Amino acid sequence: MPGPRAVTAVLLAALLSALATACAAGSAPAGTGSAGDRPAVTLAASDHLGGAPVHVAQDRALWSADGLDATVTTQPTGRDALNAVLGGQAQLGVVGDLPAVTAVLGGRELRVVADLSRFSDWRLLTRTDRQITGFAALRGRKVGVPQGTNVEYALSRMLASAQLTAADVTVVNLAPNQVPAALARGDVDAGVTFPSFYDAARTALGARYAELPFTGYTARTLLVAGPSADERTTTAALRTLLRAQREMAADPAGARKAVLAQSKGALQAGYVDAFQPRYGYGATLSPELLAELEQEAAWAKAAQGLPGPADRATLLRHLNPGPLTAVDPAAVTVR
Repeated sequence: MPGPRAVTAVLLAALLSALATACAAGSAPAGTGSAGDRPAVTLAASDHLGGAPVHVAQDRALWSADGLDATVTTQPTGRDALNAVLGGQAQLGVVGDLPAVTAVLGGRELRVVADLSRFSDWRLLTRTDRQITGFAALRGRKVGVPQGTNVEYALSRMLASAQLTAADVTVVNLAPNQVPAALARGDVDAGVTFPSFYDAARTALGARYAELPFTGYTARTLLVAGPSADERTTTAALRTLLRAQREMAADPAGARKAVLAQSKGALQAGYVDAFQPRYGYGATLSPELLAELEQEAAWAKAAQGLPGPADRATLLRHLNPGPLTAVDPAAVTVR
């Protein structure tokens, strides 16, 4: 039977071994899997076409092909995806430019990693019996819009094109899918919503349907990183999204099928076929993006009374060009 010293030595060796194992596990790089060599990433997206590369990456298993352990959740809007990032449920998010700007103005920890896509085919939806044939005719009218989204900013640009502001209309806050029904009931005189609901408005209104095209605002879909994201996983995820964008360009029809399949009924085939070609895809960080963010920040401060600074230098500090520079240096032109 071993003596007290021998027992003590055995116990001490076991304790030191356990401590060494715990330290080794605790020192594994953030964002890696249990093996320590497979980056794990959580990403919050939405079912809008601006984030189509995420759908393609999911459909074609590009994440795992690139050695990533990716968990992707689909939110109703980009604003919801942003809330998931800010709330710590996701490291990365695919969001619209305006929600990202308002988060920055609110002092939230957020970095813009890339401008994934651009869209400018907006419509003001209305009814023939309201006789709104130009944006100036919106004065004094009720306009439905999902506030806090890019769509609200699109409305502000429509109004500005006729020297109007939100004070000249009655803005009614509606969910994106509520705009067509509100128009059909006559609760509002006009509405602005996401393009995926244009056909629903046309169906609901029938012969009374009318629209005013507007191309004066380029909405941008951004990849953003929250407080829990790190450079390694962000770069790895962006590399996969760029691969998905290349596959979209090489096989547009196949990409549309992938997006439709991944939307699980949220998007209709006719809409995807008609509108996906109207998006400009390709990850960039450009002076045009920074100028757009600066203009939106000034509007958000005035319209929503947000406290943070809206100057160019502040917004530039919320860009993180490192991951995109690592995977496509020529795509980063902002300074």
